[in-house]
Amino acid sequence: MKYGFRQALTWIVVYLGIVLLPLILAIGFQAPPARPFAAEFGALLGALALGALAMQSVISGRQRWFAQGAGMDNILQFHRQLGIFALLLVLSHPAAMFIADPGYLLLYIDPRVNFLRAAALGFVVAAALFLVTSSLWRTKFRLPYELWRLIHGILPLLIIVGGLGHALLVNNYFAQDWKKAVLACLIGLSLLLIIESRLLRPLRMLRQPWRVIEAKAETDQATTLVFEAEGHVGMKFRPGQFTWLTLGDSPFSLQQHPFSICSSAAHPERLEITAKALGDFTSGLSEVKPGTRAWLEGPYGVFFHDATRSRATVFIAGGVGITPIISMLRTYRELGAHSPLWLIYACSDAEAILFREELDEMAAQLPLTLVYVITNPPEDWSGETGYVDEDLLARYLPDDNESIEYFLCGPPPMMDSVEPILIARGAALNRVYSERFNLV
Repeated sequence: MKYGFRQALTWIVVYLGIVLLPLILAIGFQAPPARPFAAEFGALLGALALGALAMQSVISGRQRWFAQGAGMDNILQFHRQLGIFALLLVLSHPAAMFIADPGYLLLYIDPRVNFLRAAALGFVVAAALFLVTSSLWRTKFRLPYELWRLIHGILPLLIIVGGLGHALLVNNYFAQDWKKAVLACLIGLSLLLIIESRLLRPLRMLRQPWRVIEAKAETDQATTLVFEAEGHVGMKFRPGQFTWLTLGDSPFSLQQHPFSICSSAAHPERLEITAKALGDFTSGLSEVKPGTRAWLEGPYGVFFHDATRSRATVFIAGGVGITPIISMLRTYRELGAHSPLWLIYACSDAEAILFREELDEMAAQLPLTLVYVITNPPEDWSGETGYVDEDLLARYLPDDNESIEYFLCGPPPMMDSVEPILIARGAALNRVYSERFNLV
């Protein structure tokens, strides 16, 4: 990933500052009289949980100013891990209180003592547990994607509000009015970010509609959609970035999916995406008719190639992972660049190769070394077979000279295997760029 040390350090400090703010408010200023250690520990876990939940709205809202440099795929992976961490904090909060003294917990969950306080705590625990488990095991639960998106859009709002309400109603660490105001501002900011991503952003998209002008089959299992901007200049993007696609009359639809832009960045008014039929939505792309209204949100991602720089580049793609790389190659071709290129493209079988005719033409037109690697080759296949391994890379790639850039995109097993091989061959981490396709 294109991620500098200073940028990483800045965002770590910002992240920790937001997550720890409730905890700092609780113990750093006018702390109440101490209770047994386990009770204090449990209460502070609750404050930390509130900060972690507030930060989730920043991470999950696809805020480009936050994800810049880290990559949206990395940010959303971190969002998943933080969600688990926040859930553990939420569950540990009442558990520690109960261990300290069952009377503490019974006091806070008894609706006869304070109904709103008890209801807020119970709701936050149950809702956070449901939100995380339904996200981690959505496919196992056979939860429809649209329903999951609806739940994922509404529950975080209610959880954050419930957490704030519980903290204020307990009236212990946040008894002072100024603490309540600061805490309310923090939660209010996180709520605004949720509203921006769920409401204001689709409203802005209404001013920039797109229209499907072509739907074409690349293979039996893959379809390309071509979009044209309607009444606006389009979307300026860098080759390798991706967009979130919504089809239909409204950008508020729950059917929004990420796809790499596979067209040349030289034409921002005309974008293309290519998708393999892997689910209900992608399986239906072959049925999309020209004239269908579309909404594109983006661009996102830091997996991009600067074709204007004269630098040797190695591309390694697996399956549909060729889509961001074909955008790089198309842009490279239009700009007339002349740096040496290598493309190693792995697929399960020969019929699964995307853009094969165009790639073969590029190999003749550009300084491009093209290698297909087929796992299950037909009898008449004369190219490489098996997997992308150390021996194959040694046969086709030059020795690393500290200037070659590497772009990898494909299934996780391939990425996990190839990245260490490149590092062992001398490639520096800051010259190995990768993108994984598991965003939702």
